[in-house]
Amino acid sequence: MRKIIFTGLGILLIVISIFLSKVIIDSKKTFKPKSEKVVKTVFTEIVENSTIQIVVTANGNLTAKQRVELYAEVQGVFKKGSKLFKEGQAFRQGEAIINIDADEYAASVQSAKSNLFNQLTAVMPDLRLDYPDIYSKWQGYLTNFDMSKSTPALPEMITEKEKFFISGRGILTSYYNVKNLEQRLLKYRIVAPFSGVLIEALVTEGTLVRVGQKLGEFINPEVYELEVAISKTYADLLKVGESVELTNLDDDTKYKGKVSRINGSIDQASQTVKAYIEVDNKDLREGMYLEANLDAKKEENAIEIDRGLLLEGNRIFVVRDSVLDIIDVDPVYFSDKRVVLKNVPNGVTIMSKPLSGAYTGMAVKIYSEQPENNKE
Repeated sequence: MRKIIFTGLGILLIVISIFLSKVIIDSKKTFKPKSEKVVKTVFTEIVENSTIQIVVTANGNLTAKQRVELYAEVQGVFKKGSKLFKEGQAFRQGEAIINIDADEYAASVQSAKSNLFNQLTAVMPDLRLDYPDIYSKWQGYLTNFDMSKSTPALPEMITEKEKFFISGRGILTSYYNVKNLEQRLLKYRIVAPFSGVLIEALVTEGTLVRVGQKLGEFINPEVYELEVAISKTYADLLKVGESVELTNLDDDTKYKGKVSRINGSIDQASQTVKAYIEVDNKDLREGMYLEANLDAKKEENAIEIDRGLLLEGNRIFVVRDSVLDIIDVDPVYFSDKRVVLKNVPNGVTIMSKPLSGAYTGMAVKIYSEQPENNKE
């Protein structure tokens, strides 16, 4: 009897546990969280078309407007001068930059001048006898002939007889030979064509200088030029003499310059035109990197927005009844960060800052700043 009772109780417990488990399973409900619709906030502005000044930005390095590369046209030993031939050394206009030893060549010049003087002296008796009317003219030339100075120009020969006589005695040949030697003698001394500073020195005093050897480079440190490349679209809008603002990107210092020259040809590779901007300032140095802002054109009935707002296909987002839409626009100029647009209707609300994940039909909320409470 006890076994029967325990067996019955066990079966009853199994039945009850199965029933309870089924009740619990049936009573379990799955709660799904409701997804909240997120409405993103956008920054907007109302379109007001106006006249936009298109500023073409270009940059480059400064170079001296006046610069001379110094080359040797003669050979000799570089003599020490009154100033050292070193980089950074300043020279005034007309002051000797380089002196090459010319003692030997100067002696040959004096020899040629002496030969010319002897030829003139030899023809004087014949001139007195055959051409007494021109004798005094040549006698005066011979009297003023100074061996220590540059050879003076020969007296003007008026008649053909005088020309034939002087030429037949070899005087003209000797004279032009002397003048040629004197011109070459001047090349042993290189003078400053303008006041400036030496920026490159490739030789030192006492070294042998050879013909065609580069000696250094000399510039005027007061006036510089900035070479910039401008798109051919705006090249015809630039004018010589137009004022230009230059900016030093290192410290944002502003300088004033003007367009001095514009190249007449277009670079085939880049389709740009080179313009040269003249600027003078004591704080400038050759090689400085500057950015130029050139006023190229005024665009009527246009707006300027962030370049990131322009979509593919020349479209932009507008906000209509808190929903994003797109309209077609006509971009007329691109800069690094901005774009100038036309054909944007007045009064349209457009996005003023890019929105990640934006799409047509997207519900948005226009951002509006709350006024600050007055603090007492």
